[in-house]
Amino acid sequence: MVSGGPADAQSRTVLDQAAHENFPVAPFFLPRAWRADLMAVYGFARLVDDIGDGDLAPGGGDAVLLGLERAQSENRPAMLDALEADLHRVFSDRAPGPRHPLMRRLGPTVRRHALTPEPFLGLIEANRQDQRVSRYGTYGDLVAYCELSANPVGRLVLAITGTTSPERVRRSDAVCTALQIVEHLQDVAEDLRRDRVYLPAEDMKRFGVTEADLAAPSGGASVRALIAYEAERARELLSEGASLVGSVHGRLKLLLAGFVAGGRAALQAVAAADHDVLPGPPKPTTLSLLREVGATLRREG
Repeated sequence: MVSGGPADAQSRTVLDQAAHENFPVAPFFLPRAWRADLMAVYGFARLVDDIGDGDLAPGGGDAVLLGLERAQSENRPAMLDALEADLHRVFSDRAPGPRHPLMRRLGPTVRRHALTPEPFLGLIEANRQDQRVSRYGTYGDLVAYCELSANPVGRLVLAITGTTSPERVRRSDAVCTALQIVEHLQDVAEDLRRDRVYLPAEDMKRFGVTEADLAAPSGGASVRALIAYEAERARELLSEGASLVGSVHGRLKLLLAGFVAGGRAALQAVAAADHDVLPGPPKPTTLSLLREVGATLRREG
């Protein structure tokens, strides 16, 4: 059991970020047990991303929780190594257990659903890759990155809900890769400020787009054409994976429809901005998201 105090408050701050995500994390209509388990997975995913992006709370508290010195909080590779060590404690029966409260929270979820370490290790490896790789030469390279950074989340959702099958995993991977690409398209300007470009270099060359173009206050015709091209790829992936919604029942169907609809609504917002994502991330409205959920359920249900 996670004790109260500053560490607990720090973990609650991480979990509170779920309300600001593009796509629903653990909506109210799900069974309480599912919500608790999905939030435990979200807490891990958010923590590993915050480490990889250098977005941890100031003060070095997370470093201390992971058994490092406060000054190590800025050492992202060391923090990721410490997080991986704590992850292995989650899967170990030996004392001591995991150090970080978010990792202790993950333990019951892992045991309840007999989860394996691989999806969690994939998310850590994606963030390690972010420390080494800041540009992607081809679309295939980017998809391979999404296999680490996004697809494990969908596989964990299937595992928690007891609906894993080879075909569902394939469809889920397509949806998750699409959602990751959509997020990259929304965040082109922010990613560039972090010295990261998730638009394939071969596509940038094809459309005559340079990094200087991406640093402009707004996108010219070539940038907007490139974004439209990548958006169409994401749309095709969503279509490829959308039948996942019709393969399940009940409240899980609504959750998965929300994932697919969230991606489609975000793409609609990008299109409504004439594919000019440089002034800031185009975001769908709640109404457009709800409409798309309904349309997805009608098409795929």
